Amino acid sequence: MKKYLLYFFVITIISSCGTHPFRSSEKSYKSQLRGFQKKLSSKKTTSLENGINPEWISTVNFNLRKPNFIIIHHTAQDSLQQTIRTFTLPKTQVSAHYVISDDGKVVQMLNDYLRAWHGGNASWGKNTDINSTSIGIELDNNGTEPFSDNQINSLLALLSRLKKEYNIPTQNIIAHSDIAPTRKSDPSVLFPWKLLADSGFGVWSDNEIKEAPQDFNIEQGLRIIGYDTRNLSSAIKAFKLHYIQTEVNDILDPKTINTIYCIYKKQ
Repeated sequence: MKKYLLYFFVITIISSCGTHPFRSSEKSYKSQLRGFQKKLSSKKTTSLENGINPEWISTVNFNLRKPNFIIIHHTAQDSLQQTIRTFTLPKTQVSAHYVISDDGKVVQMLNDYLRAWHGGNASWGKNTDINSTSIGIELDNNGTEPFSDNQINSLLALLSRLKKEYNIPTQNIIAHSDIAPTRKSDPSVLFPWKLLADSGFGVWSDNEIKEAPQDFNIEQGLRIIGYDTRNLSSAIKAFKLHYIQTEVNDILDPKTINTIYCIYKKQ
């Protein structure tokens, strides 16, 4: 009996000391936070080229930078666990603040005030560093399957909290494809943008779309909405992926032109 108890004790100890699958990434996270804390606490100033040495006098009027955009992605991977692993490996150089699984589970991977690496080479309007001003939300979806009700319900609940907490403008809840039209197509043509807009997250076209004026400049309209139009064909496709999901192409038919004008008027 004592022998079996000893075996049980040893197995219990080994189990309790087993490596947590994300212990390494948690250790790295804390280490980086300590580095940022050290930088923020530093009062060291650097001399200017003209020889002037700035004097440090602390102000009392400041706070943390806050996110002003929410960018929605799909993971293009096969499971929540695969995505979490991708985001916890240093070599991948990619991350997001939140990941939402198909069953509605929400995983937060980064403090909202920190800069995740989710947007890549992207822009929206004059903002060319989206990662510095946004929260990235990844939806566990391979890009070819419908988004589940549980997943969308969790997304709506998360958007509600984030929009309220950071006072994020309604029109600043957009897609990865919107900010990177030549590279990305997520969160796919199956994403329910109208449902989000009806819930107060993002804008949508009117039920009855007014005809655009004859002199309406389509490229300028897309730029004012936020699209990078240097590749106009890609910008039109990205717009239609978001707002005319039944016709994802670069054809400027009357419906497309009038929809661009409608969204342009909502900016």
